[in-house]
Amino acid sequence: MIIAIPVDAADQVAHGWGRAPAVALATVTDGAITGWQVHDVRWDVAHDEGTEGSHHARVVRFLKDNAVELVVAEHMGDGMVRMLASMHLPTVLGAAGDARASVLAAVETVSGTA
Repeated sequence: MIIAIPVDAADQVAHGWGRAPAVALATVTDGAITGWQVHDVRWDVAHDEGTEGSHHARVVRFLKDNAVELVVAEHMGDGMVRMLASMHLPTVLGAAGDARASVLAAVETVSGTA
């Protein structure tokens, strides 16, 4: 499973999703993180460049290009929540602290093993 989570330079969960400067893509296999790549998405800069629709399209393109199956974040705006729901992409909000631990907790939540 590939999970996207906004991160800061210390691999802590970054505040917000749609304005994230960086997003980590975690590959989780059998309950363990087997891959971790941080992408400099610069959504913090791009957010206010153009329309909300163009920004959402940029996020969708990133998620689809990377075959993301779950999004984990501290919070996101209502429009982004609706957009991800329309993609049938599970989202776990309320993440905080260590991003890797947050990813594993979210996987447990969506798989029902928590």
